Amino acid sequence: MFKLTSLNLNGIRSATTKGLEAWLAKTKPDCICVQEVKAQAADVQGRFEELAGLKGHFHFAQKKGYSGVGIYTRHEPSDVLVGHGSGEFDAEGRCVELRFDTPSAKHSIISCYFPSGSSGEERQLAKYRFLEEFYPHLHRIKSEREFILCGDVNIAHQEIDLKNWKGNRKNSGFLPDERAWMTKLLSEAGLVDVYRRLQPTATDEAYTWWSNRGQAYAKNVGWRLDYHLATPALAALAQAHTIYKDEKFSDHAPITIDYDWTL
Repeated sequence: MFKLTSLNLNGIRSATTKGLEAWLAKTKPDCICVQEVKAQAADVQGRFEELAGLKGHFHFAQKKGYSGVGIYTRHEPSDVLVGHGSGEFDAEGRCVELRFDTPSAKHSIISCYFPSGSSGEERQLAKYRFLEEFYPHLHRIKSEREFILCGDVNIAHQEIDLKNWKGNRKNSGFLPDERAWMTKLLSEAGLVDVYRRLQPTATDEAYTWWSNRGQAYAKNVGWRLDYHLATPALAALAQAHTIYKDEKFSDHAPITIDYDWTL
């Protein structure tokens, strides 16, 4: 089995003070995709290049303490690609891709942090620009190789993906155009929402993010924002999943999926 985890850290320094490394050492994933690293290369050097024996590869934001993604893996990639060729969003540290190529197969694991539009109209418009750019990028990768994208997509796709869907119909993360983009990605582009393949009707247990306001975590008033999105051949290998909530490393919970797959 190939154990693949995704977690929005809400800051790598913060998450590691809350027990993340010990949890990784215990659960032993083959790979963990992380988002919102909120650090630069100088912050990582000498401290976070490795976690629990996993080697990290990163795409840092230019702005200090902002965004940034990484992938920690126990397998050496054949190539590391940072960004997706965007003049606007590559500066924000949104995407890193590890390639594991052999003469007979081409596979990638991608960690991605989609923009949030919750801070206002300007960032919502930026989020739409990102979605417009990123769709053809994923479509192109799919035409060339098998891949699994893990990340904080900042979109709850269906009504069952958040507790208070009626009250959030006009809020970023559950807007009609965002949800339509996800539908297009899963239908026309042909990617698979792996968690929903395994749990097509799950509601409360599916949430991976909770607001810090109003005791949302204690009351489980959550959203499903963290995804494994895979090409059909890899999605078909998914065997089991875990959304870990016994400890709180950030405002997101890690989602792990076991694939009947070896690199």
